[in-house]
Amino acid sequence: MDIVFYVASAVAIVATLFVITQRNAVHALLYLIVSLLAVAVIFFTLGAPFVAALEVIVYAGAIMVLFVFVVMMLNLGSQTVEQERRWLQPRMWIGPAILSVILVVQVFFVLATDGTPAASPSQAAIDPKQVGLALFGPYLLGVELASMLLLAGLVGAYHLGRRQRMPNE
Repeated sequence: MDIVFYVASAVAIVATLFVITQRNAVHALLYLIVSLLAVAVIFFTLGAPFVAALEVIVYAGAIMVLFVFVVMMLNLGSQTVEQERRWLQPRMWIGPAILSVILVVQVFFVLATDGTPAASPSQAAIDPKQVGLALFGPYLLGVELASMLLLAGLVGAYHLGRRQRMPNE
């Protein structure tokens, strides 16, 4: 399991570096998806399969779909369509594809060996009920503050992104 952890960590670091250095937003999003999937593999190997599943569902799934929709909404016309066509050549998929294949091979390796995360014997597996009781028990104030912060960010993004109507409209 150690080799899976280190390879997934290397994939996450490389993919994150590509997220930072890419000039095209779509390419950066592809590498960000690979990075988030690598983090999910890391969580799984550390003995947190529930957090790994949440990472895939929430971040690599829902949040990335939102990012892709925002990039698509910011499309500025036929000139950018042609530019995207030039940018999305098949060779641009090579990097994310190689990193994704490494992650898929790791997942098959983990599932073929014993299929359980590498939790230490002193640690018991934490089920979703325990996570919910912890979040809405002693950490309730932190959860509510985080939700208010996210709401404030959503309202701020709406106000920054909306267009002002002219008086004659």
